[in-house]
Amino acid sequence: MSLVLRSDRGAIARLTLNAPGNLNALSRAMLDALSDALADIADDPAIRVVILDGAGRAFCAGHDLREMLALRDGPAGGLDALFAQCSAVMTQIAALPQPVIAQVHGIATAAGCQLVAACDLAVAAEGTRFGVNGVNIGLFCATPMVALTRAIPPRSAFELLATGRFVETAEALTLGLITRAAPPNALSEATEALAATLAAKLPAALQLGKRAFRAQAGLPVEAAYVQMSAVMVANMAMEDTAEGIAAFLDKRPPNWPAP
Repeated sequence: MSLVLRSDRGAIARLTLNAPGNLNALSRAMLDALSDALADIADDPAIRVVILDGAGRAFCAGHDLREMLALRDGPAGGLDALFAQCSAVMTQIAALPQPVIAQVHGIATAAGCQLVAACDLAVAAEGTRFGVNGVNIGLFCATPMVALTRAIPPRSAFELLATGRFVETAEALTLGLITRAAPPNALSEATEALAATLAAKLPAALQLGKRAFRAQAGLPVEAAYVQMSAVMVANMAMEDTAEGIAAFLDKRPPNWPAP
């Protein structure tokens, strides 16, 4: 059984975490499969947007706790390798040229919530539950905290991390953990509509924009403006950007490659 399924629809690739029996837990095997799928997409110029979802009744319940206990009691270095591997996948999502949209349903807890926060955008079904709830079993969600504090206000993130409480879709939207909500029976349609909107943009501009967005986020304001001014200059130098501006001025659609 493939732990990550890929299906392409035009310029949009859908990756599905496919271990519904354990709520798509991020085992080492699952992380390997997800990393391989992301690497394939990074090298695929036909793909402009990625949707990440989960099979079965949940998006992702976080790490496989049984595997974590086995690694704790096994040879030295097993847990180090697991968390390094998970961190590498999260940074791989950030570095992927294409925007990644999480399509979330059921639950997204601990490292599963981290996965949502690591994506560029997220659409969730109404009634979905989110939590960084490791503290409830004595394990503070330190690695999920990295993505979470970059997605929502830091004090709100710490409150969730320290209390282990769950939030549902409406509060997750207010916090900024997700960007859109949809009825459960319209979740795929809503996510695909957002993906199609992104796929219709100039790919080079959107990819440049994703890199720039990630790069400027941690910079002081002055340094951010210096770097982003250079990005604007590079973007303006693109022939397709000149075509986009000319098309706007001429009140016509731009002559860009179709998705």
